[in-house]
Amino acid sequence: MHSIEVIGPFKGFSGYDRHTREFVRQFIRQGLRVQLTNLAGWSLELPPQMREACFDRLSTPVSADTVLHFTMPSHVQPRPRKRNVNYTMFEADRIPADWAICAAASDLIVVPTESSLRAWANSGVSEAKLRLCPLGVDGAFFGERAEPIPLTDSRGRPVSSYRYRFLNVAELRPRKNHLGLLRAWIRATKANDNAILISKITACDRHTLHQFQVDLSEMQSKVGRGLADAAPVVLLFDIFSEEQMRSLYQAATHYVSMSKGEGWDQPMMEAAAAGLHLIAPNHSAYSSYLREEDAELVPASLVPAVFESPMRQEDRIFFDGALWWQPDETVAIEIIERIVRGDGSTKVSPRDRIIAEYSWENAGHRLIEVLEELR
Repeated sequence: MHSIEVIGPFKGFSGYDRHTREFVRQFIRQGLRVQLTNLAGWSLELPPQMREACFDRLSTPVSADTVLHFTMPSHVQPRPRKRNVNYTMFEADRIPADWAICAAASDLIVVPTESSLRAWANSGVSEAKLRLCPLGVDGAFFGERAEPIPLTDSRGRPVSSYRYRFLNVAELRPRKNHLGLLRAWIRATKANDNAILISKITACDRHTLHQFQVDLSEMQSKVGRGLADAAPVVLLFDIFSEEQMRSLYQAATHYVSMSKGEGWDQPMMEAAAAGLHLIAPNHSAYSSYLREEDAELVPASLVPAVFESPMRQEDRIFFDGALWWQPDETVAIEIIERIVRGDGSTKVSPRDRIIAEYSWENAGHRLIEVLEELR
């Protein structure tokens, strides 16, 4: 295989944008000629100073007979007389019905985890058409020591002065379960604890952010405790460069997720590469790359995908009638309490294992192997 045509978002900050860039980078490093076409309108674009101009220079046709689409099946526009491959993923027990129909137009469907593969198979897509190719992490970059980003709490106290510094990075979507994470934090911690939670939030629009603020207020009323009763929380809404993200990981001691389903969760992998102690629900993508001995795994149960709030109601089109995973908040509270009390962890950092097993070089090599099956 000497050339490949790639169609996918690469100018924005979404997960699809990021792995489009990384796979294209690997294709070039591994000797392929690449024609890259941006999937416009997928996500908010990065500011010009954060973009890599090299990707814009890959628009020249390379006479490839295989087209790789990094997007949801419903966004794939197959190229006639070409081999079409869709790299995608999903975060519930089955994919939307129209995705299964759209999948028929692709020669192969490639997903990063066994959880996503099962979702496709459970929805009627032939397993003969499905392939597994994990994503990667830039271990050399995120594993490198850097100056922690300087942050302060609402009173001006440096975040670095807290002994236990928990971090979560996620877009504001019901699936990411920000309310569940903050509810567990409020119940697990006290105002005088030597701990702080840093929540790096991406909000696509002002309405979503406003609804989150309403939901957060209602949640505190139901719990009977508020953020003022708990250890401090720092909310960050700015777009960060890769260098700033590395510094953000360096500012933390723990990385925590209460997500209800993941296709991969790139920040969790980057946090692992940075050497943070990991807390994650034991489901979907997390079950594929985390182990009992190297992460605090929160039990989770398959439940109907019910939205806790009106936030991002448009996401129902993906999850209506599906099952996703509910993390056990009681166990999450116990884990946070134990850490904040200073009880020693018996977990061994997965840093070296994650960096070795899930390099982007390995991911690129594996995807090329899959694509060559079609020749």
